[in-house]
Amino acid sequence: MQYVQLMSQPAKSPRPRNTAGAPESAAGSRAAAQRLKMRRELATAAMELFSTKGYEATTVDEIAAAAGVARRTFFRHFRSKEEAIFPDHDDTLVRAEAVLNAAPAHEHPLDTVCRGIKEVMRMYAASPAVSVARYRLTREVPTLREREIASVARYERLFTRYLLGHFDERDHHDGNGDPLLAEVAASAVVTAHNHVLRRWLRAGGEGDVESRLDHAFAIVRETFGTGIGAGRSRGPEKVPEAAEARVSPVADGGGDGVLVAVARTDAPLDDVMRTIERALREHRG
Repeated sequence: MQYVQLMSQPAKSPRPRNTAGAPESAAGSRAAAQRLKMRRELATAAMELFSTKGYEATTVDEIAAAAGVARRTFFRHFRSKEEAIFPDHDDTLVRAEAVLNAAPAHEHPLDTVCRGIKEVMRMYAASPAVSVARYRLTREVPTLREREIASVARYERLFTRYLLGHFDERDHHDGNGDPLLAEVAASAVVTAHNHVLRRWLRAGGEGDVESRLDHAFAIVRETFGTGIGAGRSRGPEKVPEAAEARVSPVADGGGDGVLVAVARTDAPLDDVMRTIERALREHRG
């Protein structure tokens, strides 16, 4: 799989310019922070009620009352009580996508994906006690488990699209295995993350989870990195040609040398012959 650097595309619908300057941006940031704060307060209230009364016995009205807000406020933030158990996934998905969008040109796409999914681990690690309680609850309630699986699928789709978008468009043809490899690699990154996360949660949220995650990602990169490709263009480096040829000395000293040619199996024969002829002309002076 050969990756190429993609040029940034203009936004489909540019945002209107902010003529008022910084205040509008600051107001937007405050609103986002207040929204996240309320979502977390509702989620905390839901968690406490689920733990004491049980999931099935807890109502939305009770969650809203415990958080000190009206029922309609709850539904401005969540569509259902099971959704309240995962308040940060939407924002974390945005942060993970931002990591992908801001990736440096020289970084291998698989490394970028590994950095992106670290945002998910940081979300869990920010509140170990809550994360552990939520993990135990999702093991007991099938509805919450299904919600968790749906959240994981969103990350996997994001990372698959990213990997698919970074190999040479000319390789999109029937019989080419690169799209499958991109999907498998994205799944492997998510699986490695979830494996480390589950072990950390089962251990009560203790230990250096990030170093364990780096070790798991190293295994993924070793398994898929070479097959996926050498990475995006690194600027002035020369892109490998379809064929290369050079004259090397004969080991026993007899003769002027031998011509060594290396070509891709899909290289056009005319290109290979021109490369050989050019190498011979250069050697003969």
